Amino acid sequence: ISKLLRGFAIPSITATLVSSLYNIVDQIFIGQGVGYLGNAATNVSYPLSTICLAISLLLGIGSASRFSLYLGRKQPEQAARLVGNGIVLMAGAGLVYLLLGELFLPSLLRVFGATSEVLPYARQYAEIVLLGMPFLILTNGISNLIRADGSPKYSMFCMVAGAVVNTILDPVFIFALDWGVFGAALATILGQFLSFFLALRYL
Repeated sequence: ISKLLRGFAIPSITATLVSSLYNIVDQIFIGQGVGYLGNAATNVSYPLSTICLAISLLLGIGSASRFSLYLGRKQPEQAARLVGNGIVLMAGAGLVYLLLGELFLPSLLRVFGATSEVLPYARQYAEIVLLGMPFLILTNGISNLIRADGSPKYSMFCMVAGAVVNTILDPVFIFALDWGVFGAALATILGQFLSFFLALRYL
């Protein structure tokens, strides 16, 4: 059990830490390239990512737990059907979250603390980041299933690859191309797209 715990916990903790780097990296580069208004914009937009993470954990951990039970009972067909249902549910939740987020975005950002000065930057950032939310929900959810299938290192690799892409593209988009908060948001969702496709490849 101790060996399994190390084998699964260390990659899982690493993936969680790397996921938090998205916001930290954005903050660093936006602070240098845009200024304090850009930092404020990403701060007031961050609760959108937190809610997204909560949805993915709800569906991902629930699906992975059920998946493990079916595997333990030697019921591979039910396990496979559960994976399909879980992924469809994650995709549906992601699309609903995207639509509601885009529909009520100005109101949400004000609730999260955006002032009239910060709101234009926050909207520019959040409108792009929201497009990646369905993929983020799917990636995090599928990562739980990948761990349950016995591949915690690949699950970690999916998350790390996306964070590395985000870190590389942030300075290119913000400084070299002068895209400001739009560039930071674009770098974020491109990293999320890569993580999603790597997770999908595993399936």
